[in-house]
Amino acid sequence: MRGLLALAALLVAVLGKETFEGHQVLRLVPKDGSQLSLIKQMEDMIKFELDFWREVTDVDTPVDVRVPSHSLQAVKVFLESRDIEHSVMIEDLQVMLDEEQEEMESAARGAEPRNTDSFDYGRYHSYSDIYQFQNMLVAENPQLVSKIIIGTSYEGRTLNVLKFSTGGTNRPAIWIDTGIHSREWVTQASGTWFAKKIVTDYGRDPALTAILDNMDIFLEIVTNPDGYFYTHSSNRMWRKTRKPNPGSKCVGVDPNRNWDAGFGEPGASGNPCSETYRGPRPESESEVKSIVDFVRSHGNIKAFVSIHAYSQMLLYPFGYTRTPAKDKAELHSLAKKAITDLASLYGTRYRYGSIIDVIYQASGSTIDWTYEQGIKYSYTFELRDTGYYGFLLPASQILPTAKETWLALMAIMDHTYKNPY
Repeated sequence: MRGLLALAALLVAVLGKETFEGHQVLRLVPKDGSQLSLIKQMEDMIKFELDFWREVTDVDTPVDVRVPSHSLQAVKVFLESRDIEHSVMIEDLQVMLDEEQEEMESAARGAEPRNTDSFDYGRYHSYSDIYQFQNMLVAENPQLVSKIIIGTSYEGRTLNVLKFSTGGTNRPAIWIDTGIHSREWVTQASGTWFAKKIVTDYGRDPALTAILDNMDIFLEIVTNPDGYFYTHSSNRMWRKTRKPNPGSKCVGVDPNRNWDAGFGEPGASGNPCSETYRGPRPESESEVKSIVDFVRSHGNIKAFVSIHAYSQMLLYPFGYTRTPAKDKAELHSLAKKAITDLASLYGTRYRYGSIIDVIYQASGSTIDWTYEQGIKYSYTFELRDTGYYGFLLPASQILPTAKETWLALMAIMDHTYKNPY
């Protein structure tokens, strides 16, 4: 297996992996509404090929953007001529990517895990490693864990969901997904750790045991497998799905703008080359449609948590409208408890609130759709960090991130269990 992986890695090296030499990540800080508008306009300047890591939100709130080397001079002139404050967060993106790759290759030279106890949760893993982990976890815990295939991706990869259940049929359930945006690697890594944590703590942690004695937990670790595979094989910065767009050279749809909740309204792009391209229609992506069909057929999901990175935020609906969610007071109070519990471990500080209030208008997002399906406890996490590493969070931060996030997840799950509706 490792020989095949090494051969695959060599082929990629020979055939060419997209490189980011000289690309910088700039942090822009708009000081007034005029500067905010100018930065927003930059999103549509296709010639610059900008990649917004932290999108435009509000005055004095940082915006992080990856600028290709060929656009750097023009972008800096644009910013300086308009007196927009900016600084360099990442001097050369490729240097960081090379360090990440070297660390992964070094770790991969170790013995292949024979079981989930010997699996290395503190490093980043490939698509195949995570799928192998899922199979091992099910084989080791047949009374608690099963694997459900809810569909297939555009490129034919199975969409695996782990079901944690102590019995019963169609019990109230909690859904957790990670990795819907493929480049947010700390989320898939955390999801893998969560799976092991659930089987380890059942029967030991009274709170989790009570939850699982009465509810099921569904966990989709690699929600966008084509994109995730592509981040390892070809382009580490890939965010979207991998389905071609007819009439465009640009591939993929933003799966967090493809849901039927305010679809097509401001807060998503109609341009197939945009990182926030919503797609031709709601649920055009099988990765989204499979979850939609599962949620509808199940009919008894009580909490839905979709996990992203980065920015350190816990968000609830709505994103596409300023109309407050009818359960806003309860959602806000629970979010506060969850981030307080999270901070108790390492002091990591999170912001919290509705999507549109805390970050920006976003249409067609996951949790707006789930909330409108009647799933009251619908939340989105944005994990570490706040931009120093961005999407390239060092592997040394995987376990701290997963462990602190688990405390927040437990707060949400425990509240859901104790407050049936």
